[in-house]
Amino acid sequence: MTDNVTQQQINQAAWSACDTFRGVVDAGQYKDYILVMLFLKYVSDLWQDHVESYRKQYGGDEARIRRRLERERFVLPVGASFYDLYAQRSEANIGDLINIALEKIEDTNRAKLEGVFRNIDFNSESNLGRVKDRNRRLKNMLEDFAKPELDLRPSRVTEDIIGECYIYLISRFASDAGKKAGEFYTPAAVSRLLAKLAAAKPGDTICDPACGSGSLLIRAAEEVGSDNFALFGQEVNGATWALARMNMFLHSKDAARIEWCDTLNSPALIEGDHLMVFDIVVANPPFSLDKWGAEHAAADPYKRFWRGVPPKSKGDYGFITHMIEIARRESGRVAVIVPHGVLFRGGGEGTIRKALIEENLLDAVVGLPANLFTTTGIPVAILVFDRSREMGGANEARKDVLFIDASKEFSPGKTQNVMDEAHIEKVLETYRTRAEIEKYSHRAKPEEIADNDFNLNIPRYVDTFVPEEEIDVAALQKDINRIESELVEVRQRMAGYLKELGVDV
Repeated sequence: MTDNVTQQQINQAAWSACDTFRGVVDAGQYKDYILVMLFLKYVSDLWQDHVESYRKQYGGDEARIRRRLERERFVLPVGASFYDLYAQRSEANIGDLINIALEKIEDTNRAKLEGVFRNIDFNSESNLGRVKDRNRRLKNMLEDFAKPELDLRPSRVTEDIIGECYIYLISRFASDAGKKAGEFYTPAAVSRLLAKLAAAKPGDTICDPACGSGSLLIRAAEEVGSDNFALFGQEVNGATWALARMNMFLHSKDAARIEWCDTLNSPALIEGDHLMVFDIVVANPPFSLDKWGAEHAAADPYKRFWRGVPPKSKGDYGFITHMIEIARRESGRVAVIVPHGVLFRGGGEGTIRKALIEENLLDAVVGLPANLFTTTGIPVAILVFDRSREMGGANEARKDVLFIDASKEFSPGKTQNVMDEAHIEKVLETYRTRAEIEKYSHRAKPEEIADNDFNLNIPRYVDTFVPEEEIDVAALQKDINRIESELVEVRQRMAGYLKELGVDV
């Protein structure tokens, strides 16, 4: 095989490795084993590449080679590589051996990987079956990853390809996992659009308080155009948090601080007695989360819910409020994906929505097509909040809210609709120029929104109604009469033909 490896070749080879589990283990479970094994194979090939490079440089001076290797951003302990495990793939305790190797890697690289493998057990009977079946599956998996197609040495495959392969696998697992996928994945097109609307710039701190596997956070960082940024995230699900940590490592963003915590009830990104603040805040939080912690919100030590407490069965405004409170005063930007109910529901949500609008924080409402997500077929929206609009900010004079109806901007797919680059660019260009386009976008003044009782339902502001063509009833009746007359003639001729043929009619 040549050294010119494409993204597609790596993606296909990695996806084929899933055949060991497909059909016998739920996708929501086997994804963790595959992604951890991909991680282990990559760091093993990375380490092997470095060892060979230093051997050429330092000859046979193994002590010097080891000292040089120990200064790398990652250290692979003796006996813990993928190849050590591959050599032992037929052992009766192969599950235990993999667990031990991962524990060694974690212990040796605590600053970057502490706790990452604590939620994965390669000796699990409930996930991988009884001993005989489990050992066979693990052996097959090790053999799949040992194939030449998955030679992941940096001299052969770039970090970008490895990172994109990881995101590719996560997206495929999301498709297989269906509704469970919302815990860890946002569709790529939606991530790109949200990241571009957030528009991070060099020097920014970027946070996702419901980061899942970290893909949205990575996309937001890519908009910077350099390595001059700092990433922060929080994730409540332990297994998904581990995916995010590995995802950051594979994208050379292992300096990112990703915390395992409940963002709404016990946020971990704090400084002293207050929440950390960021330049850019993005998220695709769980839609209408029930039992999110409303009973404790009034006594929140960080006083996030001073505008009002969201209903206990719908945590949408809990996340929105948190995101706004951690955005830097007078300059921070927030971009968040929400269900449409957030735009118009009353009660406590209506009170919070009114307050945010009166504070002049809401910059844009973007309606997206239905069926973009694996988790739901409902249409969703993106809300953009801009703290530079508040008093003292650079955009203090901007008072209108831009509404964009992009609900028809998609290409239909077999199972999901997809926003192509042209659809995304149309939204972005409209947002950048704040253009008003007939049946697509509208800038609403505060008075207009107040007249609508602070209801943000997009059809109230963007008229997409297409009048039906007028029907000339008299002409239509004339056509009907003519057709019926012609039909009588045809029937009479047909009856004559059949009579000539001796057919009774």
